[in-house]
Amino acid sequence: MKRIFTILVALGLAGTAQAHGTSAGALEIIHPNIPAPAPNAVTAAGYMAISNGGDHADRLIGVATPAAEEATLHETQVSADGVASMVHVDGLDIAAGDTAVLEPGGYHIMLLGLTAPLIEGQMVPATLIFEHAGAVEIEFMVDPPGGMDHGEMDHGEMNHGQMDGGQMDGGTKTP
Repeated sequence: MKRIFTILVALGLAGTAQAHGTSAGALEIIHPNIPAPAPNAVTAAGYMAISNGGDHADRLIGVATPAAEEATLHETQVSADGVASMVHVDGLDIAAGDTAVLEPGGYHIMLLGLTAPLIEGQMVPATLIFEHAGAVEIEFMVDPPGGMDHGEMDHGEMNHGQMDGGQMDGGTKTP
């Protein structure tokens, strides 16, 4: 039930934010978006819903964009003491007849080493790579600021270094 509510909310927000997306075979990518980061940010997060109307599962296994030096899939996990951290994931399964939602506090695409400031209203080209559907060209819409501030999260689990006010210090977190 929570998943259905989340999808409906995502679709509702997409409608108010100039809904856009693309289809590739049985996959529909719904409102890929990046909440506008601060002008000097070096990281940002990308969100969307991916609906699989087909009879076979697919798996999102990669992302590429000229907007960042690196784009990877992550999952936000919250420890028992309430500390949020991100864990790199190798892929995201999209079951047949189901919708995977990439959203704050869950699965998302991390853009590391932004190559230029991202400005509200801008369209950012990217390529999603699926096991079966292959490469799918999309455009992220840079939405109004909001959502989770990734600059304050513990990025140590990603082996990309700790984040301190949006700056990477190259350190790593040890368990």
